[in-house]
Amino acid sequence: MDDPLDLLSDGVVLADGSGVVTAVNRVAAGWLGADAAALRGEPLREVLALQDHEGRDWVSVNCPYGGLSTRTAVPEQSWLLPDGTEVLVVARIHRASLAEPVSGVAVSIRSGRGRARLDRERSDLVATVAHELRSPLTGVKGFVQALLNRWDKLNDEQKKLMLTTVASDSDRLSRLIAELLDVARIDTGRLQLYPRPSDAAVLSSRVVESVAAGTSRPVEIEVADGLPEVDVDPDKFTQVVTNLVENGVRHGEGTVRVVLAHDEHAPDVPGIRLTVTDEGDGISPELRRRVFTKFWTSGQRGGSGLGLYLVNGLVRAHGGTVTIDDGEGGGARIDVLLPASVAASP
Repeated sequence: MDDPLDLLSDGVVLADGSGVVTAVNRVAAGWLGADAAALRGEPLREVLALQDHEGRDWVSVNCPYGGLSTRTAVPEQSWLLPDGTEVLVVARIHRASLAEPVSGVAVSIRSGRGRARLDRERSDLVATVAHELRSPLTGVKGFVQALLNRWDKLNDEQKKLMLTTVASDSDRLSRLIAELLDVARIDTGRLQLYPRPSDAAVLSSRVVESVAAGTSRPVEIEVADGLPEVDVDPDKFTQVVTNLVENGVRHGEGTVRVVLAHDEHAPDVPGIRLTVTDEGDGISPELRRRVFTKFWTSGQRGGSGLGLYLVNGLVRAHGGTVTIDDGEGGGARIDVLLPASVAASP
């Protein structure tokens, strides 16, 4: 019969009270570079061929058979295998009672790749936040300092221009902070929505007007007749449309078009299709799955890399879907399908 320990995805090393290894599963043996049978009966110090960055071994550092009698575990630590691979090691220390010596030590070893990935994501997040906050903060600080130092020398038009810029940069900061909070809520499953029957055409038109006022690129909207209302959180839906339109302005070329139409692919389930297209280079098929991941950016204009990740998360939270395709005249086409409001359904 196979050893049940071999069914575990983590490496396991068991030792008795005298420090002799009694069991090693296949995962641990593979990481330690030896056959499991050959490791049984050997001292734990020799079997755990793990070192820290100072060259010390796990047993010498943690002394699992020494210390206080109330000690029951060794907390998770990062160690290096003989080939330099990082692993995370945790151990349980067993005693029959506090008055008796250690009767066994169970060591668990798992890959450090998961933690490394999380560390990279945290580093990416810090770098993204620092980069995105720096630009508007620099503008706010510069204009405020100029207003304080030269208030009497500036005319009303100059003051108005500076204050308008400060307000715009402040709005950008507020939006970035809101995006970061939403990313955290989506990741932890704590995103709260307050949906109600809403007119997607009205909400989308407001976004188009706002974005068009801040860019020289043409932004157009086309709305089909008789569209049903959709059950959405108006603020989150506005955020979805804003991110899609601004993404088209930032990365595309020519005219950015927003089209609201009936979902013709599901006639039995009323809904709407929101389509945003641009006339840029488009998104190649091999990159389309990566577009909705955090910190994905393309092109020289960059951005936070959170926009499309939020779009996907917010649309799915509303029971909809997001797909990417090629636009008819070139460029990218992003389709958002949302179900109609229950009150609007036949």
